[in-house]
Amino acid sequence: MIRVVENVCVLETPHTTYMFKALSTGQLEHLYYGACLHTLEWTDEQILRDAEALSEKHEFPFGNSISYDEAHPEATLEDMRLEISAYGKGDIREPFIELVHEDGSRTQDFLFEKAEVLDGKPEFKTLPGSYYTSEDEGMGQHLRVTLKDRNYGLTLELNYWVYEDSDVITRSDRLINESETEVRLHRMMSCQIDFTGGEFAAGSRSSKADSGVVFTTFNGAWAREMGRHDTAVTAGKVVNSSVTGSSSSRANPFVMISDPGTSETAGNCLGVNLIYSGNHYESLEASQMGKYRFTGGINPAGFEFIIGPGEDFEAPEAVMAFSDRGFEGVSLSMQRFVREHIVRGLWKHKERPVLLNSWEAAYFKFDERKLLRLARAAKSVGIELFVMDDGWFGERNSDDRSLGDWNVNKKKLPGGLKRLADRIHAMGMAFGIWVEPEMVNVKSDLYRSHSDWTMEIPGKPHSEGRHQRVLDLANPEVADWVIETMSRLFSSADINYVKWDMNRIFSDVYSQYLPADRQGETAHRYMVSLYRIMKTLTERFPKILFEGCAAGGNRFDLGILSYFPQIWASDDTDPIERAEIQEGYSYGYPMSALTAHVSASPNHQTLRKTPLDTRFDVAAFGVLGYELNLTDLTRKELEAVKGQIAQYKKWRSVLQGGDFYRVETGNVHQWTCVAPDKQKAVGLILSELARPNQPYGEFRARGLKLHARYHFYSYEEKRDIRDFGDLVNTASPVHVRPGSALHGAIAKFVEMPGEHEDAYASGAVLMNGGIKLSPAYAGTGYNDKTRYFADFSSRLYFMETEEKIVRKALPDLKIKLMEDGSEADAEDAPAGLKAGEEEE
Repeated sequence: MIRVVENVCVLETPHTTYMFKALSTGQLEHLYYGACLHTLEWTDEQILRDAEALSEKHEFPFGNSISYDEAHPEATLEDMRLEISAYGKGDIREPFIELVHEDGSRTQDFLFEKAEVLDGKPEFKTLPGSYYTSEDEGMGQHLRVTLKDRNYGLTLELNYWVYEDSDVITRSDRLINESETEVRLHRMMSCQIDFTGGEFAAGSRSSKADSGVVFTTFNGAWAREMGRHDTAVTAGKVVNSSVTGSSSSRANPFVMISDPGTSETAGNCLGVNLIYSGNHYESLEASQMGKYRFTGGINPAGFEFIIGPGEDFEAPEAVMAFSDRGFEGVSLSMQRFVREHIVRGLWKHKERPVLLNSWEAAYFKFDERKLLRLARAAKSVGIELFVMDDGWFGERNSDDRSLGDWNVNKKKLPGGLKRLADRIHAMGMAFGIWVEPEMVNVKSDLYRSHSDWTMEIPGKPHSEGRHQRVLDLANPEVADWVIETMSRLFSSADINYVKWDMNRIFSDVYSQYLPADRQGETAHRYMVSLYRIMKTLTERFPKILFEGCAAGGNRFDLGILSYFPQIWASDDTDPIERAEIQEGYSYGYPMSALTAHVSASPNHQTLRKTPLDTRFDVAAFGVLGYELNLTDLTRKELEAVKGQIAQYKKWRSVLQGGDFYRVETGNVHQWTCVAPDKQKAVGLILSELARPNQPYGEFRARGLKLHARYHFYSYEEKRDIRDFGDLVNTASPVHVRPGSALHGAIAKFVEMPGEHEDAYASGAVLMNGGIKLSPAYAGTGYNDKTRYFADFSSRLYFMETEEKIVRKALPDLKIKLMEDGSEADAEDAPAGLKAGEEEE
């Protein structure tokens, strides 16, 4: 709900309140963003009184500060919580907006003019954004606040939207040049939040030492995406940013701010993300007066945009979620928001197919015969989608040539894409391809014909990445070429899936299309053009499942998810590394947004050897795929893969569409993924390194119905006797050398039993008490009730609610079902009727 009461603006979700007001000076004072403030009936008078209570009191300027004007000497903007800020009038903290006027002045003074509550949410002209669904009809409101800089004829619109179903508020801003001269925009953020440390304090604080607030960022590198980093901010400024031309694997745009005492399930936490895929910037600054300022938006480094008379500039949309229930509360809001208000189209809620990708199975070395052999193996284990990765076009036998030449290599595929696609479809599978439309190799027909279509400085040496150059999408002709070339390609065969890659970052950022004075617009115009390309192609081919990729997670963000419903999370498929990577993504993104593959062992990125079941267990928490040569697997391994895929399909709706909970992280990872109706859940325990003599283990779930009854179980898994090494000699009448032919022969006939968990318990027991598991092997014995948990071991656990008791009750039976699924007043139940049984 959005309300405007005189000079006060209030935005409410079921559990949060966001407030600001216009001051007598014309600035907007940020009053509050946090846990819900409103009572059951919050009157206009109460809102005004509460706003007055939350508003700061100022009487005199301090020291060497600047007074805003003579009429308000007490108004020192440096010491005020503001909704937007700029240099020039005394606020020396991180600015919201920076621009240069025609006269060279850099001062901006945007003052309040009006606030309006409108219906709905129009699309942006140049950028993707969130959207209201049909379920939001009648509740989809829009707050538009108009500010004016009357000295220079500029208007700044602040736009806000409320998503009550996910406790999210979004914000975007638009600068309109109503003057007769152009301005040069150097910075325009999407979000600014000023607050005091006390607003994030979960408990009492010491007045002697400021413990600050914690700024959580998710940083990494290629193959090491989304590592969580917590930085205590007590003074100065901490920045999370990218200048790579993409949202980047170095620094994801999703960040969190929290009290130092915040945990997974308790404490105050604010999460902020950006619907943008290019250079971004997030900063948290502590002022000299004990206040904090967060800003987020397009990175001002290298950015300059000329706005002529009558023109405007729109900033990307920022997404904000606050929770007083710790990191978990923010995660759940963000996950639900992305599923419902970012992802769109046919694949929004449709279950995604299990695929086999050819890359790590063949790299560039394949032909149609090899691919069909791989496809037959895929079909035999239950794969639903066969994907031919890089190497099928031009003279593409290595990564230094043919990017941009999107013609089929007839030596590899003599029948072209259509024949291969038809043969894959005849096997009963869908067919997909890999493309990298934004790039070009110098060794290509495209570059030889259009060297002026690339992002490089004419006549100067160029620094390349991955033997390729970036197409200059700031040039509309290049963007149109991409659209038409990809349209012809996607129409040339029955293509069901497209993996859209982008394998390098920007260098020598220069558009050969733009004039010299507009080179600062290159990176942003690239993104605007990319979004136009993606929008056009996804609308032309609505049935194709598009998957984003950028050397793994180098462009994993809400901008891409606005067009492509899933993104390749990392080129690293090692399950131990992937566990941390996928946990990192889970703070701000749903599992349906990330794809994960089971690959070979030793892993191609780390050379680590891990069990096949562990590789599957981790990859199952996402959109599952396989990326290994199935034709090299043993019959036993193929049977295991077939069982994994069947198991995943049974639980796919939960694993792709459920809420993800981090129960434990570190050397031991515990996860729970819970269906929206909470009737089913899947849990994981993963141990990185085994510890001696630690047989005790328990599984704790999260997110279940407190009083519902659940069946908790695991599938029995047989163990290869070779996993026990020369311990076989404790039972063998003859000596067996580990790894010998005899050892292998014994393994064909003798398997070690594995434990099988089977329990019935309430959600309260599962979440608060925890299921006590079979003891782990501790070096003193092993049987069918012992849990084999060596290095890199894992287990999946499954939870399903029991059937409701009593369908045909006696006339005087009174069973009351509570809203959370618990049962009460069942004293009159028929004798002998047990929980989970129905009376005949």
